[in-house]
Amino acid sequence: MKGLDLPHEGRRRRWSTGRRLAAAGASAAGLTVLTTTLVPVRDSLSLASIVLLYLTAVVIVAATGGLRLALAAAVASDLLVNFFFVPPFHTLTVENRDLVITLAVYVVVATTISVAVDLAARQRAAAARSGVEAALLARITEAPLEERPLTAVLEHVRDTFGMTGAALLERDADGERPVAVVGEPPSAHPTLSAPAGEHLRLVADGPALFAADQRFLTLLATGAARALQAERLAAQAARARELTEIDKLRAALLAAVGHDLRTPLAGIKACVSSLREPDLELTDAQQAELLATVDASADKMSDLVENLLALSRLQAGALSVHPRATAVDEITAAALLHTPLPPGRAVDIDVPDDLPPAWADPGLLERVVANLVANALQAGPPGRPVHVHARQEGEVISLQVTDHGPGVPADERELIFAPFQRLDDHTTHHGLGLGLAIARGFTEAMNGTLIPTDTPSGGLTMTLTLPTAP
Repeated sequence: MKGLDLPHEGRRRRWSTGRRLAAAGASAAGLTVLTTTLVPVRDSLSLASIVLLYLTAVVIVAATGGLRLALAAAVASDLLVNFFFVPPFHTLTVENRDLVITLAVYVVVATTISVAVDLAARQRAAAARSGVEAALLARITEAPLEERPLTAVLEHVRDTFGMTGAALLERDADGERPVAVVGEPPSAHPTLSAPAGEHLRLVADGPALFAADQRFLTLLATGAARALQAERLAAQAARARELTEIDKLRAALLAAVGHDLRTPLAGIKACVSSLREPDLELTDAQQAELLATVDASADKMSDLVENLLALSRLQAGALSVHPRATAVDEITAAALLHTPLPPGRAVDIDVPDDLPPAWADPGLLERVVANLVANALQAGPPGRPVHVHARQEGEVISLQVTDHGPGVPADERELIFAPFQRLDDHTTHHGLGLGLAIARGFTEAMNGTLIPTDTPSGGLTMTLTLPTAP
């Protein structure tokens, strides 16, 4: 809401007083110079020419100094004409009746012209002021909400009227309370006050003003009330959107967790029931297989709970990050050690041990690498290895995890980082879809980036970049 030359009441008042004083001095000097110039040549000029020259000076005074100064100039010029140019000279006596009429008509004409010039000047000033007011109010009304907050409107009120503080007050059962304040807090007896709508009042404190523009103040008060209403509606809309997103997240969580918890729980229940069945004779190999199934199902449930807890910490902003110099090759080896490989799958690792250490949280970085590798193993086809490659690029360490799966369209790549989002299917047998969401969240918490790109031979490449240790 910048770029408008707004009228400033206090500044305008001081400027008007200074201008009038200057105009008064200039008028006196101008009449003196004109009289000094005309006296030596008065015998060669007619009285009509002299009067017209003085009338021109009065018009100039009216245009620059206002009506009062113009009237004073008209009377003063009439006396000067009488004293210096009407016989007998150097007296105020007028012997000729025609000259008396001339001097009287001159005063009337000068007064009439002064009033007309001042009225035209006032109309021009009012029109200019109305244009500025309309421009300001149009900005307040039409600008987007983020460009016209309530505080900006109050700042305009404070600066326009030369106040030290402005506030919007709202009345409730307990009295008036400030909704927004700019500058000094409101006093019990504000300098300016204007109704801003139902239960709202705009007030401002500062130096006393003479004949403040109450109409313009009321318009600004209405603009402040509209800005407050817009902010409240925006807050309500944002809250509604937040609740909608929470409901969507809750529904997705229940749908996904319902399956992903039931599956390992059903496996554990079946295996334990078989092991406890007294009439069922199991060989050692069968018992070992059932125990392995219980162990795998428990690990799956543990991973599920860990992912949910990690996501909740990210969304709540409660993630604890402890960065330090971290060897990328050691973290990669640890992540792959705890990532089970499906049958027939392999991971090709190219992470030099002489890379500079990255500035990262070792635990979070290990989780990021593990999630990226697990996602690549899931997306890639059997018989094609997943490639993990790291290198230094200036002041950052870049680690790429590449698969040769179907890839992801460019316009859908950001969607894969949303919680519970899986683009490859519409079922839940591939997990909750939290891995990449957690990977990006952890990466950004360590001041890194995680960007998906196409694999040249087909597939998806996830590029993780982290700053090198200082």
